[in-house]
Amino acid sequence: MKAALAAIVALIVLVTAWFAVVLNWSYANGERAGWVQKFSNRGWVCKTWEGELALVSLPGSTVEKFAFTVHDDALAQRISALMGKRVSLHYEEKVGLPTSCFGETRYFVTGIAETPDIPLGPGVVLPTHPASAPAQ
Repeated sequence: MKAALAAIVALIVLVTAWFAVVLNWSYANGERAGWVQKFSNRGWVCKTWEGELALVSLPGSTVEKFAFTVHDDALAQRISALMGKRVSLHYEEKVGLPTSCFGETRYFVTGIAETPDIPLGPGVVLPTHPASAPAQ
């Protein structure tokens, strides 16, 4: 009986340690810039903010989508406020989370910054809002 109890406690400690390591360690981190085109609070039991960033390298090129997860509600409110504007998302990639309860993606956004202009080349900038375009 004591051996079985010790085995169960050891298993619980190992699983807890695994989650602690995976949640606090990042495989990679970086920045992605584009337009948040989809953002919602989803999940049956574990509610997480899930979003999609449209990445466009040049006007007229094919849109690549970057799926991401947000855990911080204050950050989720900032992202919602900046929808439709060009932004840069800072993210951490977490590898080894065994369930989707922590998020549907491996990419967890930790920060956001508005990036108002799109540089197309040296000295050439495309405005992101029609209101900021020069009058013709």
